[in-house]
Amino acid sequence: MISYFLDFFLVAACVIGITAVNGIVTNGIGEKWFGGKRHSHIFDQSKRIQSGWSQVGGNKKR
Repeated sequence: MISYFLDFFLVAACVIGITAVNGIVTNGIGEKWFGGKRHSHIFDQSKRIQSGWSQVGGNKKR
């Protein structure tokens, strides 16, 4: 009975692990091939918009 649960958990871990790795690899391929050439433009625009925002949380610097 213990071997059944051990096998079950090993198969479950493999399925979850393979699914996670597959998602990461697919996302990387999608960004590389279909992401376009404007990725840095979008990143720079986001940084420009957020440049004046105040920081939230933490201790105030004196």
